[in-house]
Amino acid sequence: MTPLIRLLALAFWSAACTPIQTVGVFFKRKYARRFPMFYHRGVLRILGINIIRKGEMRTVAPTLFVANHISYLDIFVLGAVIEGSFVAKSEISGWPVAGYLARLQRTIFVERERRAAAGAQRDMLQSRFEEPANVILFPEGTSFDGARVLPFKSALFAAAERQVDGHPVIVQPLSIAYVAVDGLPLTRAQRPSVAWYGDMALLPHIWEFAKAGRTTVTLDFHPPISMESYANRRTMAADCREIVASGVRSLVSGRPALPPPPPQPALPAPEDGAPAAAATIAQNA
Repeated sequence: MTPLIRLLALAFWSAACTPIQTVGVFFKRKYARRFPMFYHRGVLRILGINIIRKGEMRTVAPTLFVANHISYLDIFVLGAVIEGSFVAKSEISGWPVAGYLARLQRTIFVERERRAAAGAQRDMLQSRFEEPANVILFPEGTSFDGARVLPFKSALFAAAERQVDGHPVIVQPLSIAYVAVDGLPLTRAQRPSVAWYGDMALLPHIWEFAKAGRTTVTLDFHPPISMESYANRRTMAADCREIVASGVRSLVSGRPALPPPPPQPALPAPEDGAPAAAATIAQNA
């Protein structure tokens, strides 16, 4: 399929599916939750993207899926396998076409740089969990090159500190890696044709990707966790980042991932009269 035909097919598919989902969202039809998966699977067929799944994906809602972010392609890939809504930066809501499609999937738009909005944004995730519905979060806050994982921002992990119907919110880390083109391992030189990050222009990148062959992406679903095993959202975010990064390194290199270290529980406060430095020494031991 030539790049032009591929992109025309994508435009036709999007134009055909958009009215159906628009009606479903407006009238709050049940099919509106699953229809995006049908749309994303069609996009993957048009773009020639094959998915390989590792691990066991949690199928009970609500689940907070947290993943590394490589490209706009991640939306189609994860949207094809997970029934849920994405968390995205607020400016995407104003993008032509992409913003409207994002709203049709009930995307939760957040302003990551506004600390004052953190509480309201946490409440938006909480209300989605209570439906119950799944949420897909890219905690890096931006996309990157696909070979490395940036530090995870912990603010939205605050939603996992609350409970839903008396149960902790379950968080499932997952690693994404684009690993092959036309059956051959993806080389470092080919990685920019898949990864979209930094100051890369969007439309030229889409055109270059449309010229590529069949692309293989691997999703590695790691064991689910909950806040019950962590002292706070920051320790959970840091541990999730290590789990996801280890998975990415394994998928990119083809070598098995090392098991992540167990989460560290909070240290008890020193007793009255104990040296003030005791807790510090214990933490650095």
